[in-house]
Amino acid sequence: NKITICAVCFRVKRSTVRASHFEGLVTTVVGYVLLAITLIVCHGLAALVRFQRSRRLLGVCYIVVKVSLLVVVEIGVFPLICGWWLDICSLEMFDASLKDRELSFESAPGTTMFLHWLVGMVYVFYFASFILLLREVLRPGVLWFLRNLNDPDFNPVQEMIHLPIYRHLRRFILSVVVFGSIVLLMLWLPIRIIKHIFPSFLPYNVMLYSDAPVSELSLELLLLQVVLPALLEQGHTRQWLKGLVRAWTVTAGYLLDLHSYLLGDQEDNENNGNQQANNNNQQARNNAIPVVGEGLHAAHQAILQQGGPVGFQPYHRPIKFPLRIVLLILFMCVTLLLASLVCLTLPVFTGRWLMSFWTGSAKIHELYTAACGLYVCWLSIRAITVLLAWMPQGRRVILLKVQEWTLMILKTLIVAVLLAGVIPLLLGLLFELVIVAPLRVPLDQTPLFYPWQDWALGVLHAKIIAAITLMGPQWWLKTVIEQVYANGIRNIDLHFIIRKLAAPVIAVLLLSLCIPYVIAVGIVPLLGVTMEMQNLVQRRIYPFLLMVVVLMGILFFQIRQFKRLYEHIKNDKYLVGQRLVNYERKAGKPSTTTHSSSVQE
Repeated sequence: NKITICAVCFRVKRSTVRASHFEGLVTTVVGYVLLAITLIVCHGLAALVRFQRSRRLLGVCYIVVKVSLLVVVEIGVFPLICGWWLDICSLEMFDASLKDRELSFESAPGTTMFLHWLVGMVYVFYFASFILLLREVLRPGVLWFLRNLNDPDFNPVQEMIHLPIYRHLRRFILSVVVFGSIVLLMLWLPIRIIKHIFPSFLPYNVMLYSDAPVSELSLELLLLQVVLPALLEQGHTRQWLKGLVRAWTVTAGYLLDLHSYLLGDQEDNENNGNQQANNNNQQARNNAIPVVGEGLHAAHQAILQQGGPVGFQPYHRPIKFPLRIVLLILFMCVTLLLASLVCLTLPVFTGRWLMSFWTGSAKIHELYTAACGLYVCWLSIRAITVLLAWMPQGRRVILLKVQEWTLMILKTLIVAVLLAGVIPLLLGLLFELVIVAPLRVPLDQTPLFYPWQDWALGVLHAKIIAAITLMGPQWWLKTVIEQVYANGIRNIDLHFIIRKLAAPVIAVLLLSLCIPYVIAVGIVPLLGVTMEMQNLVQRRIYPFLLMVVVLMGILFFQIRQFKRLYEHIKNDKYLVGQRLVNYERKAGKPSTTTHSSSVQE
């Protein structure tokens, strides 16, 4: 009876795990825990009976299981918790409910879990990057409770091995509390305030599928992979953010008399030159971007460190210091709340206002409005900073700079039309004819082509092809792309780009599009074939010619390899030796005569 009851309970638990769609994750974690407990018990028994070799082997196995379990929890479970918490706190922003998330999870559990894990991983990684930026501004020793990601003594695997399980559990719980509180402060609370102050502003329109012919998914990939990375890389965003953090720190330091605590004492820095040099070296090591794995582990586990601070710098401690620290934390929370309110409202409001002139009252995906608003805000801030830098130089210099920048903008627009407009459109249309249309449209139906969607897909394909070209061997296209990238926007060479890059690529794409069309529409009907055969040729000639080109390329490559192999075998079998004769570039007659006589001998 007991065995039957245990079997029934096991089946119920197993069915419950399967019904929850977490069978793989729960089974893995439970398996690691049971294996660790078994190894601990066996290790204790081996120590009791004094089996030294078995004890060492069990100890090594326990360390491997422990490290594997911690990696699964930190890189798998923790980002997943952060992703789900971000989604739950932002439900009102998208006019969604927990029931909608439950239905999406039941329809596609694997995709839903992966997307939430990815969002959580990005959130934790950028949190660690922001901590690195704070270390560049604040006095060494302020963030003593956070592990320095660039500390050469920091070894995540070593900490996993030596620290006990209860300390890892404590850090995990503390990390969940800290990250969850930041999400509440910067996402949930601003959404509630926005709904109270601007009731008609939310929710955001983020419908993935619509009746419009333009694919929302392709444009989202375009904005995420092309537009936003270009904004972050070329817009000096990190320098601006660092300047804002420094300005906020100086303001808070003087308001609360914590300038020495936050930024250090300037007089002490002048008197202690050696320590300042050490601190500069420490800040220089902090300029690197964190690796995803180490940054995640450090930001996740090292919220509370027991060791002393690294690179500590003394400071002046004012009266009522604990009260001032509490006020500093409150001031920081208010600043983060206001910054989140601005980031959630200003770009979207600006993008909606600008898009309304083009689309009217139609609803647009908020990703497009947010990207448009971000670019407008970036251009405005950039123009203001440039004008402020030019104003001390006088009006004449400003006019010369305006003329120079106007000419550069015109050249950039021409290059953008060719490289970001014509080439992606032709590439997307060719991809549509070669891959998409033969696979998705039957022969008895007519394929429809949308230039906007083809252009969006062409931009992604052009970016992928450019990345593969830069990683590949040296040839003319790689040389030209590297030269254009090295020149930059300020030294842009319009004639070189058109003659060496745009014209050859456009010619190849046009020939790839036109030659199959001329063959299918102009030559095949002259052969007297049926309409079905003409339709078949028109629909399948593009993938057929692609297959022919690929096979010809492979054939020529193999022929060249066989020629090299033949020359290598022939040289190894018949070539006796190799010797340089008359290698001197401009030698005199006596030396040449002597060398010739020696050769004859």
